[in-house]
Amino acid sequence: MTDKPFSHDEDNRFSARVGRYARTSVSMANIAATLAGGKLSNNPDDKQVRAQDVKKILGSLRGPLMKVAQLLATIPEALPPEYAQELAQLQSNAPPMGWPFVRRRMVTELGANWQSNFTDFSKSAVAAASLGQVHKATLASGETLACKLQYPDMASVIAADVSQLTLLLSLFEKYDKSVNTTLVIEEITQRLNEELDYKREAVNTRLYGDMLAKEKAVHVPTIHDELSTGRLLTSQWMDGKPILSFKDATIEQRNEIALNLFRAWYVPFYHYGVIHGDPHLGNYSIREDNSINLLDYGCIRIFPPEFVKGVIDLYSGLSNDDRDLIVHAFETWGFTGLSNEIIDTLTLWARFLYGPLLENKKRIIGKAKGGIYGRELAREVHHKLREHGGITIPREFVFMDRAALGLGSVFIHLQAEINWHELFHSLIQDFSLEKLAARQNALLAKYNLTR
Repeated sequence: MTDKPFSHDEDNRFSARVGRYARTSVSMANIAATLAGGKLSNNPDDKQVRAQDVKKILGSLRGPLMKVAQLLATIPEALPPEYAQELAQLQSNAPPMGWPFVRRRMVTELGANWQSNFTDFSKSAVAAASLGQVHKATLASGETLACKLQYPDMASVIAADVSQLTLLLSLFEKYDKSVNTTLVIEEITQRLNEELDYKREAVNTRLYGDMLAKEKAVHVPTIHDELSTGRLLTSQWMDGKPILSFKDATIEQRNEIALNLFRAWYVPFYHYGVIHGDPHLGNYSIREDNSINLLDYGCIRIFPPEFVKGVIDLYSGLSNDDRDLIVHAFETWGFTGLSNEIIDTLTLWARFLYGPLLENKKRIIGKAKGGIYGRELAREVHHKLREHGGITIPREFVFMDRAALGLGSVFIHLQAEINWHELFHSLIQDFSLEKLAARQNALLAKYNLTR
C-alpha cells in the first residue's frame, strides 16, 4: 500500500461542511414539519403518508445520511414502524463521478502516471454507492481488479450528516419516546468514519481472509497494496451472480447458498467475535459452485468475548425458559434499568429472532411482510416499549441486530429450508469464553486492531 497518509481532517473542510449543512438543513426543516403534522393525527393511513414524505426527503439527499436512514430501518426498536417500513426502501446508490473527475482523483491517489499501472481501466463505474464507486481494471499479467475510489470531501459530508442525523432522531424522539438513540448515533458515527479509511478496510479484508481460511465455500478478495491508498482500495475482482437471481433455483441449490452465507457471517462471530456489519445484497455474490464471494469490509464490528457469550446465554435462556439467564444476557449486551415489562417486550423480540434456532427441524426462516422481516412484530414491540417508558439501545446491539435481520431477509428471499438449530449448534458446540478471547487477541495483535 502506498505511503500517502490518511487523515479525516484532510477532507473535512469547513466550506464542504457548510455546503452540506445548507442542503440538509432545509430537508430537516421539512421533516420536522412533516412529523409535527403527523402528531396531530392518529390515523394509520395519515401516518403512512407522512412516512412516505420523509422517505422522499431523505432520498433526495443521497450520501451517508440516506445510508444511515436505511440502516436505522433495520433496527425495529429505533423508529416508529411506519417510518421503518418506508426508509427500508431507500436505495443508497449515488450518481457516479464522471471520467474527468475520476481521472483527477486517480492522479491524486497514484500520481500523474497512474494509468501505466493498468492495461485497461473502465471509464464508467461498474458500481456506485454512498461513499465511493468501483471501476474494473486489468493488470499486464491479465489479472482483473476492482478499484474502489472514494468520493471527495466525504469526511465533511459525514460530519454534516451526523449532525443532521442527531437532529432527525431527536425529532422522532420528541414525538415518540419509546427509544433513546444516543448510543446508536455514537455507534453509527464511529463505523461511518472507519469506512472512510480504506487502509483500515484493507486490514479488515486480510483479517477476514484469516478467519475464513478454512471455509472453502467462502471467498475473500486479496488486496493490492501497491495500488491502494487511504481513499483508493484495489483488490482482486471476483466474478459472481447476484443472490436474488437464485430465487427460482432448485431447493438444494438455494439451501447450499443459504448455508454458505450463514457460515460466512457467523463463523467469524462465534469463533472470533467479529461480524460483517453490512449484509447488503450487493456485498456478496454467488459462484457457479454455489460458494460465496464476500465483499466490502469497510464496516465490521469487533465485540468483546462476553458479548458473544451473551448471545449464546440468551439462546440457552430462551430454550430453558430461564428468565434470570435471559436478563443476564440483556445486561451483558448493555441494556440497563430493565423493568419486568421491558424485559418481557425484549424477550418477545428475542424469541422472534431466535425462533429458527430454537426448533430442531428443517424450516424456512419466515415471511417478510411489507418488505420488512419482522415488520408486524416490530410494530408491537415498538408500541410496548413506548407504553412502558422506553429503553436506551446499547451501541454493541446495533450491528448485531442489523446482521440478523439482514441475513434473515435474504434467507426469506431464497426460501431456504434448513435445520438452523443444527447449524447453530455446529458453531457453538465447542464454545469457550477463554478460547474465543485467546483467538481474538491473537488476531487483533497481528493486525494492530482494537475493539
